[in-house]
Amino acid sequence: MSKHNLFIFSSNKVIKVVKVVKFIVKLFLMLFLVGGFLLCLSPQYLLSYQASLIDKVDRLESIEEPKIVLVANSNLAFGIESEEIEEALGMPVVNMGLHGSLGNAFLERMALFNVREGDIYIICHTNYWDGEMISNYELAWVTIENHFKLWGILRGEDIKPMIKAYPVYLKKCIDKWLSNTGNLDGENVYSRSAFNKYGDIDWEDEGLEYEFQEGDIQAPAISDSEAQRLNDLNDYLAERGATLLIAGYPIADTPDRPSDEVYVGFKKDLSEKLKASVISDFTDYIYPTNYFFDTIFHLNNIGKKARTSQLIQDLRNYYSE
Repeated sequence: MSKHNLFIFSSNKVIKVVKVVKFIVKLFLMLFLVGGFLLCLSPQYLLSYQASLIDKVDRLESIEEPKIVLVANSNLAFGIESEEIEEALGMPVVNMGLHGSLGNAFLERMALFNVREGDIYIICHTNYWDGEMISNYELAWVTIENHFKLWGILRGEDIKPMIKAYPVYLKKCIDKWLSNTGNLDGENVYSRSAFNKYGDIDWEDEGLEYEFQEGDIQAPAISDSEAQRLNDLNDYLAERGATLLIAGYPIADTPDRPSDEVYVGFKKDLSEKLKASVISDFTDYIYPTNYFFDTIFHLNNIGKKARTSQLIQDLRNYYSE
């Protein structure tokens, strides 16, 4: 090798070493900043709606007897009176309903703390085709923050997108910290304080009704990936002596909603694809539009009572067969 080529080889080697060193320095700096933030500046959303998950998980873990666990998005948070179910069926109830942008997979996994023999898990998804991934990773950070126990909800495939979403979450948290606006109670329906001990939103709706638009209510369907994941969940719970059931979700009786036959067919499709029993006729969950609060799936107090009574009846019918 000529001196010229040797010089080029040596130079390239030095450049590579320098790049590796710079990468390592940046990595350690990032880890230092992230670690320091998580330990010192986080959380900044401790009184937010999403932080209610802390209380929901605490309730899950505190119950040593068989319990009923309600699993889905905010249609449950804004749609159930858990105390009524508890009194009717003689089992403690935990309402795990939270923001739908976390995705069905996240919502299902966050309910699996303290699975016990005799538990009844009830899925009330509003859609069964949302895919495998978290819909909003920044929102996932807001939800788990530095509550390290909650990090166990994440799967391996969530790690890379969670890392990518972290800078946005970090910037917002630093802004809150600098402006002293972090961890404030919004004192409204979308805050941690709006939830009762069961995990239900307990808030006076003051007669507010949602104004539906054409096309709001879509025909239901289930994807193969969702069916497989729910079947895996069914097996996981069955191995631990727990039962998985599928129940209805609130459907607004708008002029252009899918026909009753569509919902009858959807129940049949679910029953064929899922190992878990489908205990509801979805047509029983079609309610007048004035039963809805502020979105197409959130019920007001009138709607909550009707939906809770129907779910109690579905459970009684299932266990009397």
